[in-house]
Amino acid sequence: MEAFLLSIHVLAGIVFVGGSAVATSLFPRYAPVAAGVPVGPATGAGPAGSPSGAPRAPEALATPEVSEERNRAVAVALHRITRVYGVFGIVVPVVGIVLALVQGRMGEGWIFVSIALTGLAGGLLALRIYPEQRDALAAPDDGRRLRALSMVAGIYNLLWAVVVVLMIVRPGAYP
Repeated sequence: MEAFLLSIHVLAGIVFVGGSAVATSLFPRYAPVAAGVPVGPATGAGPAGSPSGAPRAPEALATPEVSEERNRAVAVALHRITRVYGVFGIVVPVVGIVLALVQGRMGEGWIFVSIALTGLAGGLLALRIYPEQRDALAAPDDGRRLRALSMVAGIYNLLWAVVVVLMIVRPGAYP
């Protein structure tokens, strides 16, 4: 039973948490920005053959639908992945808690810290990341929201990285 629970816990973590982590990280790159807002730096490598530092061509300005890297359809798909994988990701802590109970490890400190960090990551996904993705798709701005969303996605991913390290190292675990 332990091997089965551990397998489900690890596989669900890889697929659902990993999938949501990738989707949240990529979303700001593809989400639309308001029309007329330059994509990337104001200067840089211009059209083929122009010197570096030349102004960007007008066609490099963002449009609500598609620009150099920005693609609304990709952003919508990443938003959907964030939602669906986030919901299915609930399997990870549920199976993890059952596994800890079966193994008799619920009293260990690293389990409590992992549960707290998992709750924080889930709250961040449900209360900040998903709603901000939805808002960014509904009303693109000049990119400020997307920069903030990138930072929050990084924190979300860092929380999961810490949980993974705790699962491997198990500080203070019973022998």
